[in-house]
Amino acid sequence: GLPVIFYTDSATTQTFTVDIRGFTVEIVAGATAFTWHTGDGTELTSTDPGAPYPHQTVSHDYPSGTYTARLTVTWGATYRVDGGVSTDVPGTTTTDGPPVTFDILQARPVLTNPYD
Repeated sequence: GLPVIFYTDSATTQTFTVDIRGFTVEIVAGATAFTWHTGDGTELTSTDPGAPYPHQTVSHDYPSGTYTARLTVTWGATYRVDGGVSTDVPGTTTTDGPPVTFDILQARPVLTNPYD
């Protein structure tokens, strides 16, 4: 009866600085969406990376069984040349995290008589 908590602690912003023909180009990529493929046909999409217990923000309930879940992160970016104005990079791209397989078990209470 407990939900499975999804979150990632990977960096949600990455900065790259490259030299292109004498110009310093700074690219800042930021995660714009997190899509959790739960393995049971459900997809959960969030703009935050989730959080661990007790501050969880992304969770999912499963029936008993074995599931393989994975995360797809959608990235947007900006760039600037020689410290100038930051400009949006058109479009987005995605990266997929490794799949994780896990078992969902169900505990059932059983009453017993300790005096038998």
